[in-house]
Amino acid sequence: AERSGKGTLHWLPNTVIKDLEINDSSNSSGQIIQSAIAIQHAPQDGIQLSDLSLSQVLEDSYNPNDSANLKKQVIQLIPENSQRQPWMVIEATETGEILALSDVPYQVGVDAQSYKNPSSSSQTPYPYCTQSITYTFAMEATAEPQVHERPSFFPQYEPFYSFDKQRYADEPRLVFSYRRIFSANEGTGFREVKPGDISMQNWGGGNDYGPGNASDNLIFTRNQLQASGQLSGDWRGGLRSESLQKAEELALGYFFWWATGTTDSKLPNANKQPLPNVKLLTGANSPMGTGHGLSKYPYIRESRRLIGRKDFTYPEGFQIHEIDVSRQDFRDDYYKNNLTSNQYDALITSRSGLNTIDVITDQQSLAEVELRQRARLYPDHVGIGHYPIDFHPCMQQSPPEKPGNIERPGERQGAGKTFPYQLPLRAMVPQKIDNLLVTGKSIATSHISSATYRVQSFEWSAGAAAGTTASFALENQLYPYQLVENMPRTNTDLLRLQGRLNQNSNPTTFPNMSIFNEDWQDW
Repeated sequence: AERSGKGTLHWLPNTVIKDLEINDSSNSSGQIIQSAIAIQHAPQDGIQLSDLSLSQVLEDSYNPNDSANLKKQVIQLIPENSQRQPWMVIEATETGEILALSDVPYQVGVDAQSYKNPSSSSQTPYPYCTQSITYTFAMEATAEPQVHERPSFFPQYEPFYSFDKQRYADEPRLVFSYRRIFSANEGTGFREVKPGDISMQNWGGGNDYGPGNASDNLIFTRNQLQASGQLSGDWRGGLRSESLQKAEELALGYFFWWATGTTDSKLPNANKQPLPNVKLLTGANSPMGTGHGLSKYPYIRESRRLIGRKDFTYPEGFQIHEIDVSRQDFRDDYYKNNLTSNQYDALITSRSGLNTIDVITDQQSLAEVELRQRARLYPDHVGIGHYPIDFHPCMQQSPPEKPGNIERPGERQGAGKTFPYQLPLRAMVPQKIDNLLVTGKSIATSHISSATYRVQSFEWSAGAAAGTTASFALENQLYPYQLVENMPRTNTDLLRLQGRLNQNSNPTTFPNMSIFNEDWQDW
């Protein structure tokens, strides 16, 4: 990277962001991140960092003072010269920390139901319900039964665990092989599990942890951050450590349940049998590389989500909504019955494609207009993606493992197929701050559309777009917002950026994407 970029790459592992210096700029429309404070940590003598869980070290890692487990170094991040030449900051954290620290407009949790997000589970914004998180672990099939020590916390979580469906309860090796990451023998069939096979578990009824209330939500809201002092110089990561700890316990309890459990919370007639021929893989050489066997960080499915810049077509700020990507049948009675008449009319109008003007001018009726069967197309496309809207919902009651608890009602309504879609650059450009780009799970999506844009392959596409845009902006002495401020009019600099992405094998559009290609049902 240094050779190709002809610069210097500073790699700072085990480092967290602590504070930002943000000032007004004389040569831009808004504010500029002038510098940042980070804290790098290393284990104290005699401490193995990989033996500590994230919940044990999270808040400690944001404290600049040495502790029993960690020694710290405070690092200032600044542009290269004393004149503070232009530089770019990219938000690529798992939970949108820079969004919270810089206090740019963003959302967290469920959006209010509207014609743009008609499948929302709430009539009003509900910020406490983000998708569940998962601490994965690896377990190996063994020839002989293993002895499994019961965790002290297991009774608290035992009522939660389930194989979810009868066919998995009847044949749990399918759950093992579904997440198998290593086969010890060539030619092993999908329904076979042999000694030495390794499975990395990620299971809804097992290690998915979905807090969804103000008392247990993982990602703190802006109000919660403000009340706890985290927006006043005491940033501690913006997460609830107690919920991380419970997610860790749930995952370890799931392994013990797999090996020894005899009950299934959702399938009382499943006749769950112990499956003792497995061992939890731990240690530096294990797939997770940790002493406790859990992943070093949970799989985060939903982050704080940017609200992009306002313009005449997005007066509340730019976002990608459910109706922009979903293949949902929006003429279904559900939408007629759950939306107001004005909302339903706006929903149908918004999906009328090339017939929209005819609908608005009453030349074609809402009842008869043919709805477009493609995703919304963006002139500022800088990446692509395609994946179902995939929900792992939060739970209705607190704590999530409460006996008889259920998923938040209505959360899966928006789940389903999508059309191939694009990543618009506007989804990465925040309000207020000009030298900040946003990528990963924190781009400007709604709660529902984020459930498809969150997938790793699409995050890579967004990452390539962010890095290339940052480089392009510095080379051409402009800010990213200048590439999109006049949408949908042509911008020659934007065209050059898109050309660079495509030339570097980072496609910005799928073949044959056109507003005149209205039917993508066969894609």
